[in-house]
Amino acid sequence: MTFFDLNQQVLRTDASGMPLEWIDFRETVRLYTQAQIAYACGSLLFEVRGGYSAKTGLRSVVEVNSIIATIGRTPGVAALREDYCPPLNNKTLFRRDANLCLYCGVRFMSRDLTRDHVTPLSKGGRDSWTNVVTACRRCNNHKGGRIPEGAGMQLIAVPFTPTYAEYIYLKGRRVLADQMEFLLAHIPRSSPLHARLSTSLGKKGEKGTLTFGVTARLMAR
Repeated sequence: MTFFDLNQQVLRTDASGMPLEWIDFRETVRLYTQAQIAYACGSLLFEVRGGYSAKTGLRSVVEVNSIIATIGRTPGVAALREDYCPPLNNKTLFRRDANLCLYCGVRFMSRDLTRDHVTPLSKGGRDSWTNVVTACRRCNNHKGGRIPEGAGMQLIAVPFTPTYAEYIYLKGRRVLADQMEFLLAHIPRSSPLHARLSTSLGKKGEKGTLTFGVTARLMAR
């Protein structure tokens, strides 16, 4: 019997607490069975029950939390925190900009958004995080091959390169409040994303929907 979305991702960190990646419950159980878990925190997502021990007669149970730390420390942690430049793709770009067109300020579905180069490639601009923004098709077509000033347009926010922890957040399919709060501790306070996530967490707290203590069980046979 399932009481929780089995597609819910688990946040994996190293033993120092550095966020590493998102994994599913199957990978989490595998890490437990291989004794690779240093500790777990966050909310309980699943309780996976396996077979019975012929020696003790007890049934094996693995509790899957929303955040797990695996044994070992990631080499170059400082570099990941300071010098990391994540790969650029539209999915994470649109999420960085909260699905807002950074010209007209309207929020759109991802299918109606495009990647716009602030300084066009034809004018020497680069396909980099600091030169691309989310734009609706109408604004992108209006701007064309011009810089914003040349098209009589103005950006409502400055594009930025996500840190490693920010990129982990942006890649998440459905980030729970406790996972978001954990990642927030690794995001610079000066980052626009820090302010946005802090506001989001505050709203969830006011509505009483903070995900701490969520309990769900998967009865695997």
